This record gives sequence, structure tokens and C-alpha cells, in this order.
Amino acid sequence: MSDTGRDSPGKGPGGGVEQAVFTGSFTQQEPLSNAAIGAALAVMRHGRLHRYNLAPGEAGEVALFEQEFAAFTGARHCLAVASGGYALATALRALGVGAGAPVLTNAFTLAPVPGAIASLGARPVFVETTDALTIDFADLARKAVQSGARVLLLSHMRGHVCDMDRLMALAADTGLAVIEDCAHTMGATWGGVPSGRHGIVACYSTQTYKHLNSGEGGLLISDDPDLMARAVLLSGSYMFHDRHLAAPPPAVLARHVAGTPNISGRMDNLRAAILRPQLADLGRRIAAWNERYRTVEAGLRSTPGLALIERPANEGFVGSSIQFRLPGWPAAAIEAVVAGCARRGVELKWFGAPRPHGFTARYAHWAWADPAPLPQTDRILSGLLDMRLPLSFSLEDCRLIARIIDEEVRAADGERAQGARSGKV
Repeated sequence: MSDTGRDSPGKGPGGGVEQAVFTGSFTQQEPLSNAAIGAALAVMRHGRLHRYNLAPGEAGEVALFEQEFAAFTGARHCLAVASGGYALATALRALGVGAGAPVLTNAFTLAPVPGAIASLGARPVFVETTDALTIDFADLARKAVQSGARVLLLSHMRGHVCDMDRLMALAADTGLAVIEDCAHTMGATWGGVPSGRHGIVACYSTQTYKHLNSGEGGLLISDDPDLMARAVLLSGSYMFHDRHLAAPPPAVLARHVAGTPNISGRMDNLRAAILRPQLADLGRRIAAWNERYRTVEAGLRSTPGLALIERPANEGFVGSSIQFRLPGWPAAAIEAVVAGCARRGVELKWFGAPRPHGFTARYAHWAWADPAPLPQTDRILSGLLDMRLPLSFSLEDCRLIARIIDEEVRAADGERAQGARSGKV
């Protein structure tokens, strides 16, 4: 048992039978390694935090990180920036998306994704969601034609990767350029291809709750030299193109200098310094996340009324969070599950809640995007629950968490059935 959580006794509803309680933290991440701490101290000692403030002959932490991340993904070019949201907006700008342009995107996503579209004055066009929590291809094909959109900002929300072979074939048929939002899929694959390598450009996040942790940070990758030249210039490279190791050649950058504004959003050397050791360790972290995911999944496999999200054989996922559904359940019964789990120390996020809470919101809450109703997505999200799986949890912690969820779902399901029999539901 880790020291993050323990099987502590707690009173049941009304002070009845004692129940196990989890006492760990769902927001406590793994501590940074000694290598990351040492790298950060080295940067702080020399004080050259700005990515272009380099000593003679020095490559710089940001340029090295970009080079290493490009190699990790197999991309020709990489740019490190200030946040994942900045990366998304930069990718859109680099593709020429402007004010008023329609941009297709998943309805099941988080606010920074359509927010990046709105930041350009463009218009998000939301696409329905499937039971697998991925984009609905039939609705995407319809809306690509109806909207006249030329860009799809594809969110691999909560780490669920759609059939990328079908997606890219559909994109080719409808003339869509695909930006992959890989904030939740760094290190994931589809058919053995790294997440982010199907579309024309991909964006990643290194915010604290993602797979690499620098507090905030982002990355763009692409094989397209002109697109990436515009992204480098947009990020605020001034005339320091020669201080990049994973950027397009100087001649490509030179042809875009005059027409590309500086919208500064660079990553600094301190963040890059702590990210480089984490990238080298990502394989271990992915295996650890997936072991925790499978442990919780196994504990919920036989829970009545609960539907797991089955992972396709072609998907190499990263289980840093887990989702499950309570399909057809009334709101009051789901609220009882969330409250019961919270009372016992387990934090579940409900995407069907009437009001946004913390990081959890859904398309209907974003009035600024003027969304059209999406009945299929509403049905799916009405019963969707979500839970983080930080690596600070042990496998024993995960078994306890699954046990608590199972017990609370069973209790609420029993009350729901009893109410139905008595005619109260």
C-alpha cells in the first residue's frame, strides 16, 4: 500500500455499517525525478531561462527537447511553446484559419479546444460522439459538407483514439486538413503509428495532469516545412531561427518572415530542462498507467448497470484516466453515486452535470460557441463518469478505489430498482 491512500473505516449513510474509505489525493502527481531536479537547478544556476539566451556553443534545453520529441514521434519538425492551448491556436493560424471560418471539432472535448478556435474569431462546428467516446464519422461527413469547413481539430479526448485509418480516408474524401489534439494521447498509438502522426500537424500539452509535467507547456509536430516555419515565427522566434534544432531549413523560414506576425508563446529553458528526463522515462510511466487502468477496469467489469469503454485492438492507449458510463440512469441516481464515492474519498467527474465544475464541462455549457443541440452526445454524456489515475496511486489503491465505486454503484442501482418497483421512479 502506498502512503497516498489506505483502507480506512468510515460510516455509511446515516452512520450505519462502516465502509472502506480512500484517503489519497487525485491531484497529487509523481514527484519529479532527481535527474529533472538536477537539470532545473543547472538552469537556475546559470540563469539563462529564455530559450534564445544561450552561451557560445550551447544548444539550449528547449532546442534539445524539441529535437528529442521529434525523434520520439518520428516527426521532421517540432516546436515547444507555452501551453497546449497556444499550440492549438498556433496550428490553426499556421493553416490559415481566420475570423469567421468554420472549424469542425468533437463535441466531447474540453473547453480549450473550441476556445482555441474562438481565439481566432473562427467558429467551432461540433460533431456528435459515439458510445466509444470518439468522433462520429457519419455526422462528421455530413457537417464537413454542410459547413464548408476545411479543417478538423480532432480531439483524442481522455485518450480515446478513433479509427485513424477511416478518419484519414474520410478527411481525404472531404478535403479536410486534420489537426490532432494529442493532449491526452502522448505516447499512444493507432495501428502502431504514434498518436499525432496521422494528421498534418499535432499538438500536445505538458500541463501538470498530462503525460509530461511542466506545470504548463505545449508542443507542435509536423512534417510540413511551410506550416512549421509559420508556427516557429508565430511563436516569437525573432531572427533566432538558427538556434532551433528541429525547425525547417532557414530558406523556408525566410520566405515566411515578412508575412507572419509575432504572437509570442515560447517555452523556456527551465520547463524544457525538467521535461527532457521525463520524456526519456515515458515508456515506464505509460506501462505504470496502463497497469493501474487495467486494475480499476477489472474491479468494475462485473458491476451491474455500469458500462466500461472497451478499447479497440488497434489502439495503444495510455490509461492516465478511466471513463465509464451509467447508461439510462436518472440524474438523481448518478448524483448519488458521485456523492457516495466522494464521501469515501473517490473523486468522480460527471459530464452530465447541469453546471460545469472544475475542469469538467461539456459543449452545451459553452454559450460563447453558440452550439447546436447534439442529442446523441447528450445521451452519452448524461451518464458519463471520469476519474484520474495519477501514478502516485499504488495497485492496491486502485483495487480499493474500484471496490468503492462498485459498492456505491450497486447501492444506487438497488435503490433505483426498489424505487421503480414502488412506483417512485
